[in-house]
Amino acid sequence: MKKSGYYSSGEFARMAHVTLRTIRYYDKQDILKPSLVAESGARFYTDADFARLQQILLLKYLGFSLEDIRQMTIDDSDYHFMLNSLHIQLKLVKDRIEQMQLVEKAIQDTAEVIQKEHNIDWSQMLNLIHLTSMENSLKNQYQNASNISARINLHSLYSQNPQGWFPWICQQCRIEPGMEILEIGCGDGTLWKDNLSGLPDHVHIILSDISEGMLRDARRAIGPKDSRFSFDAFDCHNLPFEDNSLDLVIANHVLFYCEDIPKVCREVQRVLKPGGRFLCSAYSSRHMEEVSQLVHEFDERIFLSADRLYEKFGRENGTDILKTFFSDISWKLYEDSLLIPEPEPLISYILSCHGNQYQYISEHYTDFRSFVKKKTTGGFYITKEAGVFICTPKKAIY
Repeated sequence: MKKSGYYSSGEFARMAHVTLRTIRYYDKQDILKPSLVAESGARFYTDADFARLQQILLLKYLGFSLEDIRQMTIDDSDYHFMLNSLHIQLKLVKDRIEQMQLVEKAIQDTAEVIQKEHNIDWSQMLNLIHLTSMENSLKNQYQNASNISARINLHSLYSQNPQGWFPWICQQCRIEPGMEILEIGCGDGTLWKDNLSGLPDHVHIILSDISEGMLRDARRAIGPKDSRFSFDAFDCHNLPFEDNSLDLVIANHVLFYCEDIPKVCREVQRVLKPGGRFLCSAYSSRHMEEVSQLVHEFDERIFLSADRLYEKFGRENGTDILKTFFSDISWKLYEDSLLIPEPEPLISYILSCHGNQYQYISEHYTDFRSFVKKKTTGGFYITKEAGVFICTPKKAIY
């Protein structure tokens, strides 16, 4: 007998305008499992399952494989997950629109050349091939945007310091009219989008990231008409600027991801003017330590990061790394902590980390959610110990 609020496989398929074969295939592939399986083997779905199906169908429409989709979605219909998913999906759709507009223009330009010159421009054909293969980077863009969103969301919701990390960082920059500023690894531009009104009119801020997708997010967040900003994709190991040309370089939680930190520091030293400043954030070994302890208690095989990033560049060793290239090195602590009263944003944060957690959590997600819910009842306290190094370049000897 069918329970109230449940739909049979056939009803579910008809309501979603997909075939029953599709629903059965997603079930078999462990992408969309039914909420209830009767003793007879009949499968039933709920309204919450439509949310999961919506994600699957959109990602499939955008060109992702079923294996990609399995890795990119989590079976949770809580509004935190759904709202975050919709925001990221919207970014993906905008990315695809921009990409298709580029393809449209490239096709038109190529056709016009052929029509006028009666000859094929093979370089333009190569450009078309490159454009139509851009979809291969969408999965990484989705994951990067989703991860950044989950981390920012946790801190913005539950930080005990009312000022917020990004306004505090902007305050430490001490931006004045006429400054030439570079941010390396700008991500989605969050540092600037909430601080636009406090910036001088006459300032030039270059936002850079190795990811074109992140730069698109940043450009959309800030708006295309703000002449104070320019955007450029490059690797921060080789900065495309002249010596002594910049007043301020910002690396917000970037250096510990760099393959060769001394080389990046040497490049920053080179491009800064005498008296210019380098502002780079870091955290200590105690930062967010309760989160690692939490997942390790659930399953001791889980590690949230393959590398201890603070060991590459952190509060404890940052001065020693910087002092070869910079002087007047000071550390400023952002005084804060987190108190988490509900499981969903914390789970999103955990899943956003760069470790092996998905491998062990996805198979036991219901148990993990119950475990985190118990831990957050009454508030789950998390230590934050992050801040910024501020320093000036030594006179370089090349």
